[in-house]
Parts: sequence; structure tokens; C-alpha cells
Amino acid sequence: MSRELKYFQAINEAIDLCMAKDPAVYVMGLGVPDPTGVFGTTLGLEQKYGSNRVLDMPTSENGMTGVAIGSALVGMRPIMSHHRADFALLVMEQVVNAAAKWHYVLGGSGISLVIRMIIGRGWGQGPQHSQSLQALFAHIPGLKVIMPATPYDAKGLLIASIEDNNPVICLEHRWLYNTFGEVPQGVYRVPLGQACVVREGRDITIVATSHMVLEAVRSAEALAKIGIEAEIIDVRTLKPLDKDMILQSVHKTGHLIAADTAWKTGGFGSEIVAVVTEEAFGSLRSAPRRVALPDCPTPASPALSKHYYPRAADLVSAACEMLKIPKESVKLPESDPSIPLDIPDSSFTGPF
Repeated sequence: MSRELKYFQAINEAIDLCMAKDPAVYVMGLGVPDPTGVFGTTLGLEQKYGSNRVLDMPTSENGMTGVAIGSALVGMRPIMSHHRADFALLVMEQVVNAAAKWHYVLGGSGISLVIRMIIGRGWGQGPQHSQSLQALFAHIPGLKVIMPATPYDAKGLLIASIEDNNPVICLEHRWLYNTFGEVPQGVYRVPLGQACVVREGRDITIVATSHMVLEAVRSAEALAKIGIEAEIIDVRTLKPLDKDMILQSVHKTGHLIAADTAWKTGGFGSEIVAVVTEEAFGSLRSAPRRVALPDCPTPASPALSKHYYPRAADLVSAACEMLKIPKESVKLPESDPSIPLDIPDSSFTGPF
């Protein structure tokens, strides 16, 4: 039966179903049992499964990650949550030197561990609370990295990740939590390592991650009004990366824009451009473009924020330059000027 859920509800349902199905699954994180439930994603779980399986944790991220890894080594399936990816920098030693290596150190016997991290802008959080750090994790052999952009994928990818016998980093953009879409009931899985075509097109390929998928859709709608059909690919899984789908699209369109939520230099968009340049260079009819954050720390000021974050208009401008179309011929997507760029919508309030 068709139904719609918000993104945070889809995540909550995925965790609930996995905990009901497998007693080895448990949740741990700072504020997980709080009334806000990590943007609503863990609401009701402690009441249903008890404090032995839904655990608050102290602000000792590296140490508690070691506890999670140790429990995974003896057969548990922990889900660790961080309110910000920035806090997860404190767990890098455990994740990089332990979790990512066990599959190889133990001769193929890996561990099941999902670490949820929240990324993205919001309410002037500035340089230490708004970073998108997916490129750091995608660089590490042994880690899988997902960035669901829709409620459907949030549920399906998370279930697949919890059931996977490898450590998975799940990055969730805070602006997505109140988006909504069709989500089937019951257990289903979106395979890791499989991108999807969000919108078909013939003229230009936009490969996007997370919230930039939504911006890409808005840009494609604007371009369509002048007869330019953009094909949008949602990466969904950064590692393993579905190169075939990306290359197939570029072979068709001959043009590539990589749209990422993180910084431009050394970002995941650079990996997309590198893959296409190495393996589909002959199909390119123009130099690939990256649309990403400028190489400076995230500002807290609303005045600076409106010049910092790439939006649909930036994707439209890049497409026009590549296709040699006057920008004036395209009506650029515009945001409501009454809403500060650093706030997604009126229903989306803190505390985080």
C-alpha cells in the first residue's frame, strides 16, 4: 500500500524493524534516548526495546566507538549516532585503525557496525558544526559510505547497512529530515553500491550527493524550460561507487557536473571527475565541472552563508557555460527571500 513518510520517520522505521528482527542490533549515541531522539530518528525505541538496547553515551566518542567495535567483534550489530559529523572526528583512530581493518586482519571475518553522522548547514553553526566530511571516510579501505537523499533510500540503505557484515558510515543531511516521499511498509533493502537515475536526460549529466540531489532536480526543471534535458544521478553509495551508471550516462550526454555538499578541493566531486576522465574521456565534449563549497571554513553569519552554499542556480549557471547557452535565457531557481538561507523551513527547529 502506498504511503508517505518523512525522512526521519523512514530512518526510525528502519532501525525499529532491524531491532525487532535481530536482538543483536542495538543503538548507542549521545542523546539517543532524549525527547528529541536525534531529530526524531530514535524516538520511541527506548520505550519499546529498553535501555539495554538503546543507550545514551558520555561525550567520549573515541572510547565508546571502541566499545561498539568490541561488541561487534563478538557478534553484536551496533548502530552509533553522532549529532554532527564534526564530532565523529574524535572516533577516527578507532574507525580507521580498527573497524576498517578487521575484515583483512581476521582473514575475511569482518564486523557489522553502522555509524550515523549528521552533516549540513543550519542556524549559523559555523565552521565546527556544519562540515560534510564524506571524502575522509570514502578514502579509507574497508569502510562503506552511504548518503541517502530520499526517505525511500534512507530506509532501504540503512536496513542493508545494518545487515551488512562490514562497517558502514551513514551521512544524513539535516535539511533532509523533514522532506517526505513514498516509503513501502515492512523490510526492504536498497543494495549498497548501486546508484540511481533520478531524472533521465540527453544533454548533460549531473552526478549529485545527498541534499545536492534536490538542488539538481530544481536545476533540471529550470533547464527543461529551454529544452535542455539534464540527467540526474544520485550516487547514494559513495563506496563502493557505482561507476558503470555514471559512465553510461556520460557516454550518452558528453557533459558532466559533479555536485557535492562538501569542499571542492579533494572532495568527492573530484573523485567523480577523475573516474569519468580516466574511463570516459573520449565521450566528453567539454571539461567536467565541480559544484561544491569554496575552500574556506563554513561561515556562521547569514550574510556570508548566502554566498557560501551552492544551490540550483549554480548548477544552472555551470550547465549554461558548458553548453554555451546564455544564462539570461534561463530563469534561475530562486529561494524565498523572506527565509534565511541557513534555515530550511519553519517546521525545522533545533535544538541541534
